[in-house]
Amino acid sequence: MVRVIEGPAAERPGVSRQTLAALAPGALPGAAPAVSRRRRLVLPKGPAASIGLGLIGLVVVLAIFAPLVAPHDPNAQDVTRRLIPPFTSGSSFILGTDHVGRDVLSRIIFGTRVALVVGLAAVALSGAIGVTLGLVSGFYGGLIDDLIGWVGSVELAFPFILLAIAVVAILGPGLFNLIMVLSIVSWVVYARIVRAEVLVQREQEYVQAARVLGAGDVRLIARHILPNVLTPVIVIATFEVARMIISEASLSFLSLGVEPSIPSWGSMLADGRQYLATAWWIATFPGLGIMLTVLAINLVGDWLRDALDPRLRT
Repeated sequence: MVRVIEGPAAERPGVSRQTLAALAPGALPGAAPAVSRRRRLVLPKGPAASIGLGLIGLVVVLAIFAPLVAPHDPNAQDVTRRLIPPFTSGSSFILGTDHVGRDVLSRIIFGTRVALVVGLAAVALSGAIGVTLGLVSGFYGGLIDDLIGWVGSVELAFPFILLAIAVVAILGPGLFNLIMVLSIVSWVVYARIVRAEVLVQREQEYVQAARVLGAGDVRLIARHILPNVLTPVIVIATFEVARMIISEASLSFLSLGVEPSIPSWGSMLADGRQYLATAWWIATFPGLGIMLTVLAINLVGDWLRDALDPRLRT
């Protein structure tokens, strides 16, 4: 409810410019945006978030400088060096070699590139699709809301991995196709969360005040509503990166991921499953890489959830 203030400063009957500026920050020249309130930088508390950030930093460094860090060519094969155990004295293969003589450590290092590229790209694309559809669905409602909700419900009716396998089987394996598939089957979670937040935000007084001042739908959505619904999106996106990494490894394990010439943690697991009894290191070390990376991302996600949600702060 807009408070009525009479006086010469009011540009519209019964509503003062100061009142509207307070309700709709950023709608008037010189007014601060709604989300520009100064926030304190929340640093990680406890060792869990610090460990997670450290592991993620290590994975990022390995991915960027893989050609400089990897001791060998990840695709170089030499059957005379096949199945060398890890930590063998006098051997330059620290984590051993696989069934065709490729260095396991080098392949793990180069595999970080696939994991991060697929995880970040799929989350960025699916997040953009989901946030856009969620904003439109929640803001306009009606038939558009029903249509987007129906499409999302149909997609959720299929198991995630089965739907991804079906789409990849049609499009074919490959890095680009893998990113597209994971994006297409992952947008619903963003759309539903954003829609619920928009339904609340569009009824707030600052949105109503901005509309009175003549702000159009695009400005209302982009300037006022979107910044106020990004907090849960950031938290969800963090956890989704971990899920995309696991999904990429699962599809690569089934030979539906990246090309065989590209080192991938999932394909390394597939190569080592036949040698678990005799050469356990082929599958064990890539599995540890997946576990530690996903664990680190989840730890950081927990910290972001606590840091960005004022209700969880102590």
